[in-house]
Amino acid sequence: MRPGIAHLAVLLSATGIGLAVPALAPASSGGGGLAGSPPPSSGSSGSSTSPGTGQVTGSAGGMTITTTAAGFLNSQIRFAGHADPSNAGHLIEIERLGHETGWSWAPTVQTRVRSDGSYSVQWQANHIGQFSIRPVLGHGSGGGSAAGGEPTVSMIIYRPAVATWYNQAGTTTACGVRLRAGTLGVAHRTLPCGTKVAFDYHGRTLVLPVIDRGPYGHADWDLTEAAAGKLGMKEAGIVTLGSASLPPRR
Repeated sequence: MRPGIAHLAVLLSATGIGLAVPALAPASSGGGGLAGSPPPSSGSSGSSTSPGTGQVTGSAGGMTITTTAAGFLNSQIRFAGHADPSNAGHLIEIERLGHETGWSWAPTVQTRVRSDGSYSVQWQANHIGQFSIRPVLGHGSGGGSAAGGEPTVSMIIYRPAVATWYNQAGTTTACGVRLRAGTLGVAHRTLPCGTKVAFDYHGRTLVLPVIDRGPYGHADWDLTEAAAGKLGMKEAGIVTLGSASLPPRR
């Protein structure tokens, strides 16, 4: 923890103000993250995206899919959409693609098309990172392959984490970055310098590069003052937010 945040923590303790921060595991070392830019849409069309925790919708090949743009680890994520009613009773496999799946499409959850062509199913998110998501018709546990042209959307699964912020303008970070008042970045204990990390705080989202080492207290992340300002967490000082590391695709 930087000196300014350490002072804030002591002040809060002295005044008897408690912080409602749950006990959390250390932030991911990056194994569950995905590329910093959204995965390719595989030719999906009619796609629309809302920021933060809004919805994403894809439409292609006579099918649609809608889900949330973001969710938290272990939360229930709902996928819903439509296929041609002639496919009623057929299996729909929701697949995901990302770093965690080795950049190959992997089965995630199954359901069946209803008589009106609609479908919906929930998945308990079990990994953080950025994922491409698509529905595949008729792809069951016995095998099969996608026909191509399925609607594809992108979403991020965040891990709850504790974050602080610091201001050491004029100094050089452990990653060799000269800090200025407007520098956007984050400190982490182990992630390689330059690794992109996605953050969500009350619907405000930001992707930051790792530019320093730290924090040295109990927090998982230490954001620069400029980054904290963009997320709206400066006044709170110590917050719980969503984080997901985004190591590059290799």
